[in-house]
Amino acid sequence: MNTYKTIIIDDERLAREEVKRALADYPEFIVTGEASNVNEALAQIEKERPDLIFLDIHMPEKSGFELLEELSIVPKVVFTTAYNQYAVKAFEVNALDYIVKPLREERFAVTIEKVKADFSKIEVKKAPLPMHYKIFIKDGEQCYFVPLKNIRLIQSMDNYARFHFGDNKAMLKRSLNLIEEKLDPTVFFRINRSQIVNTEYIEKISPGFKQKLNITLTTGETLEVSSRQSARFRNWNSF
Repeated sequence: MNTYKTIIIDDERLAREEVKRALADYPEFIVTGEASNVNEALAQIEKERPDLIFLDIHMPEKSGFELLEELSIVPKVVFTTAYNQYAVKAFEVNALDYIVKPLREERFAVTIEKVKADFSKIEVKKAPLPMHYKIFIKDGEQCYFVPLKNIRLIQSMDNYARFHFGDNKAMLKRSLNLIEEKLDPTVFFRINRSQIVNTEYIEKISPGFKQKLNITLTTGETLEVSSRQSARFRNWNSF
């Protein structure tokens, strides 16, 4: 049985307990942490790297939506809230489901089936694409057939991704999260919310502001690594 690390984020203790009780019937979902506000949630997510979070929207100081904006890597999300007017926005940020509290057993079961179906899609995906694999990009009238090894930088541009290779830049209608899932994690590294770099093109790494790293590519481009990803990169890049 596959298991999924799960964190429950809600400012009300009783609401967190309600989700835990509901999850007790589904042993594949292992609750590894809980948080009552965004700052606690950020620390828990950084520590545990959960597969799934149950997330309240209204919390002190910052909302559930603001939490997602601060994450470099976003787990799968199920919103649990007492309000139903945020459903459209929830699905705009790719939430798997949106449950209005108090939780109902039959409705929660539907949510779990959605979550498991989504994880099943991920689990059947193939291994990362080999570096010699070529991707086809049609950008306006221009068409490119580019080996992954030639792509040095991928940037998020709203619903598009911009690929940098050689002297060219081309746009593809794909989310950065979807692209990242297909890349070799031993070569490509997500340096912040909006950029993935091919580490083979890194020429220099230097300290930046407030523990951040700056990386310089062989092309001379300098990029800033977010604070959280800087910490990850130091571990990822160490012996």
